[in-house]
Amino acid sequence: MDNSLNVKALILAGGKGTRLQEITKNLIPKPMAIIDGKPILERAIEGLKNYGVKDIFISVGFLNEQIRDYFGDGKNFGVNIKYIIENEPLGSGGALYFIKDEIDCNLIVCPGDVIFDVDFKRLLDFHEQKGALITLFAHPNLHPYDSDLIITDENSVITSINKKNSTRDFYYKNLVNAGIFVLSPETLGFFKELKVVNMEHDFVSHFIDGGKVLAYKSSEYVKDVGTAERFINAEKDLKNGIVAAKNLKNKQKAVFLDRDGTINKYKGFIKNIDDIELLPFVSEAIKKINASGYLTIIVSNQPVVARGDCTFGQVNKMFDKIETLLGKDGAYIDGVYYCPHHPHSGFFGEVKELKIDCDCRKPKIGMLKAAEKDFNLDLKKCVMIGDGNVDIETGKNAGIPTVLVKTGINDEITVSPDYSAENLLQAVEFFIKD
Repeated sequence: MDNSLNVKALILAGGKGTRLQEITKNLIPKPMAIIDGKPILERAIEGLKNYGVKDIFISVGFLNEQIRDYFGDGKNFGVNIKYIIENEPLGSGGALYFIKDEIDCNLIVCPGDVIFDVDFKRLLDFHEQKGALITLFAHPNLHPYDSDLIITDENSVITSINKKNSTRDFYYKNLVNAGIFVLSPETLGFFKELKVVNMEHDFVSHFIDGGKVLAYKSSEYVKDVGTAERFINAEKDLKNGIVAAKNLKNKQKAVFLDRDGTINKYKGFIKNIDDIELLPFVSEAIKKINASGYLTIIVSNQPVVARGDCTFGQVNKMFDKIETLLGKDGAYIDGVYYCPHHPHSGFFGEVKELKIDCDCRKPKIGMLKAAEKDFNLDLKKCVMIGDGNVDIETGKNAGIPTVLVKTGINDEITVSPDYSAENLLQAVEFFIKD
């Protein structure tokens, strides 16, 4: 593995783990709970070491002698460990005060109660290429409605963090902080004194206005195991190979979904966000995809932009509404791609620069190829689901299986799909079995 990353790490392992008492019985610190044969903390150390991270700080508190006795100086685990002992809890960021003068390179900060398998090389490349001061590892989750939301611009720059107890009178992308951060060393000058610090709302928020705090969105496995239910589910995922398989160094598989008529009710060219309405069984179907190891990726033609009927911002908000509605049902989308172009020009109000014969408009496969690059997909293992000829042609052009759903456009089908289904749930059940 690449040892030239020039990065150190801090693992936050000081919590008592009150919610995990069913597992720990308060006899061991939460990060020492055994999951699939190893302490949670040992898995975190291995996940870092596999990417050349050898210098690791661990902040400890409750029953910390058990952690120090088990790992020692780290030599038996192939790393160098130094401990920060929190005699009083310092929040999720206060421990950084103790190491601020020891960091002369990028620093990865991650929790000790999270199961993760992340391509840190890819994350660090993003951090450096974007010139970020702070990068948050971000992802969709099953409960965005009661999570802190990360709000970004089109370049992944974080513009605000919306607290989970805030009143939300807007539609939003399902994007939350997974608890893993990359910090450039100059940010540690923030820590002038020893005090309780919340990483998101005290430390990260301090730098947001500078425009150099970014969100790295990834589909990789990062889940906290702070409750017994989450612990049990993560252990199942470890045993089933799902955790390792979702690392983006591995080829991924995806279900490509059309939007109008497949996810939301078909109403012709949708120009008004009020016309976005989820079809029956869609949330259930997407939850099934989410749990399967497949990624869920929307690929949609949206010529309303080229026609001058909607702006990019208005179309983006329509997708935000879909993500908000799905999130309330515990389902999420991994990626959204849409084509704003249209090949035929000469109409009143059109956006001339978008009236082109592009490579992304279905049935061409430009959007699928973009997703292939972003998510390291093996296209041969992907599936295309849609409600019309253009979707089936797209799948055929990409050389992947196709499923036609009968919930949308109702055109005469001239291209034979591999399967036909009454709705999205039935379509998903063709290739995802319980």
